[in-house]
Amino acid sequence: MASDRPGAGSAPCFSSASPVPLAALNMRVRRRLALFLNVQSLVAADWATLAEELGFEYLEIRQLEAYPNPTGRLLDAWQGRPDASVSRLLELLAKLGRQDVLEELGPSIEEDCQKYILKQQQEESEKPLQVAAVDSSVPRTLELAGITTLDDPLGQMPEFFDAFICYCPNDIQFVQEMIRQLEQTNYRLKLCVSDRDVLPGTCVWSIASELIEKRLARAGGNVTSRPSLHSASLQVPIRSD
Repeated sequence: MASDRPGAGSAPCFSSASPVPLAALNMRVRRRLALFLNVQSLVAADWATLAEELGFEYLEIRQLEAYPNPTGRLLDAWQGRPDASVSRLLELLAKLGRQDVLEELGPSIEEDCQKYILKQQQEESEKPLQVAAVDSSVPRTLELAGITTLDDPLGQMPEFFDAFICYCPNDIQFVQEMIRQLEQTNYRLKLCVSDRDVLPGTCVWSIASELIEKRLARAGGNVTSRPSLHSASLQVPIRSD
């Protein structure tokens, strides 16, 4: 019986076989393997026995019988499955008692595995170095960080105001008077003047809404020039809570 032969039932140790897929075996090894397994014998396991061990069903095996080289077709069909590896093939050949195949083809299988590993290592070394993307932009906070000149760019300390000045471009004298009366007197209020305090580049309506809604230290802190009340370009929400 096969189990009485020395070494039967245990796969030989191939140092390169474990991580190598079945695709590493070249045509020379496959043809030589077919010479052993295509021959049906009552005393030795053939390709059909190997197919059963690989999990192929009865009808699949019957289809393989129609080919002149069923072993080759079996390897091709198994190669597309997740468990197809050189180490698995060697393990099953040892389990089936085909020590003759292992002893005869062992050196060639080891050579193919070494070639495959060296090729993979070479391809890996030739790949261009992947550098992680570098984003130098400063992260924004949840509430439009960096919209005023004194905002903390990291969003930790946004700038707050006592009042937001709504005005038209031709109201500059009105704005200057408000600054003089409210900031430079005993009131010491901090006014938000768009042309002075707001960074350029953001939608004026979004900035005004953000400042009025979330950046005023007190309720009702809106100072509006009379002409701006009728300006279509300054129809922004006015905080009245």
